[in-house]
Amino acid sequence: MQLYIWRHPKPKQVQGLCFGQSEVAVDRRKIKRLANQIDSYTKKYQLPKQIYVSPLQRSKQVGLYLQQLGFDCQIDEWLMETHFGDWEGKPWSQISKDEIDKWCDDFAQFAPVGGESLTQLFERVRAWLKTRKVEATEPKAPILAVGHAGWITTAKMVCAGKEVPSQAKDWPRPVGYCQLSVLEF
Repeated sequence: MQLYIWRHPKPKQVQGLCFGQSEVAVDRRKIKRLANQIDSYTKKYQLPKQIYVSPLQRSKQVGLYLQQLGFDCQIDEWLMETHFGDWEGKPWSQISKDEIDKWCDDFAQFAPVGGESLTQLFERVRAWLKTRKVEATEPKAPILAVGHAGWITTAKMVCAGKEVPSQAKDWPRPVGYCQLSVLEF
């Protein structure tokens, strides 16, 4: 199966901010632009007009606009970005060096208080991909989604058969805003 997943548009005023599952604002024009880009792409490649989106507004709003263009939009909590717990919404500069060091020293298992570890994110992504395979009405039907950088990076690693990285230096660069990734799973 193929997963066509776009990263949400760039949020406003988030420079230096830790915002995994925090709600952040996105310019409505950028939301509309990405939705139109997805609509054009699906027409060009004759893909189904069904899309999964995260409930976080930077993803969900794209899906709601696509609904106006005739898409079936499914809001799915399993597509949410990593939850950074107590770090959510804080500037990275206000997160203690000790906490960042703990994260880097145990990259796969560490989670900020109330947050999610990278291992938990990998499990969530694997479960979502497996569910999409099981629920597919056609075995090779493509799946479309709008998601988040951490989720997409994890999905790329899962689809490539890679394990959870144990060191931060092994985490790949994130995909760009509004960028499409096509994954085989």
